[in-house]
Amino acid sequence: MSTASCATASRPKISAGQESLDSLVICRCEEITRGEILAALENGVSTVSGVKRVTRAGMGLCQGQTCGRLVTSLVAGATGLGPDQVEPLTARPPVRPVPMAVLARDRDETAMDGR
Repeated sequence: MSTASCATASRPKISAGQESLDSLVICRCEEITRGEILAALENGVSTVSGVKRVTRAGMGLCQGQTCGRLVTSLVAGATGLGPDQVEPLTARPPVRPVPMAVLARDRDETAMDGR
């Protein structure tokens, strides 16, 4: 059982409307719900980067470009800080796999140049 699901299991009962809000997908790339993020925040996570590490929100293909603001607002709501006071998500450029042929071609061109 994951950390997030443990936290969800220990959460107090909530109304049906609240439960539907908790099932709202915040990070579409990693399919992380609002409830999973709130569970992480209830378990002591207090930063956007911490939410990222615990839930993987913001680690998908868009690297938080889509969900970053939503996660920031959830962290701000949980910590009582303003969204501008919350440390932003650490972004990394997207990484794409490079075929070995591309790297080999560069090596062949270097060899032909006599380098």
